[in-house]
Amino acid sequence: MDNLLIEGTKKTPTVHLKKDGQMLLKGRSIPEDPSKFFDIINSWIEEYSHHPAPVTELNIDLEYFNSGTSKAMLNMFHQFVDLKSKGHQLVIKWHYEAGDDDIKERGEYYSTLLDYPFEFIEIEGNE
Repeated sequence: MDNLLIEGTKKTPTVHLKKDGQMLLKGRSIPEDPSKFFDIINSWIEEYSHHPAPVTELNIDLEYFNSGTSKAMLNMFHQFVDLKSKGHQLVIKWHYEAGDDDIKERGEYYSTLLDYPFEFIEIEGNE
């Protein structure tokens, strides 16, 4: 199994999904066809779930995402939370810029919806 590395564009996030369990989505996510973009990610996660690392750490650092991405990410989160239900360790870190209550609240919404604790990390300015 290879790592999945997708460089970000103006409309799609940087995606680093590594078989060592280190995962990252960063940037903006407003793809014209979110399903198509996230299908690649979900297929990789499906394969990863057969032999996951002892600890999976998912870092979400999105400055903006549209409603299509929101739905696609919920599906993605379900796949990761399923790992936890199979006895694997999962950490979800939700990064948000100081003062960006909308992004923070979206993370809180996912955490509540999934009934899974996220770690919220406030960052100062653009990093």
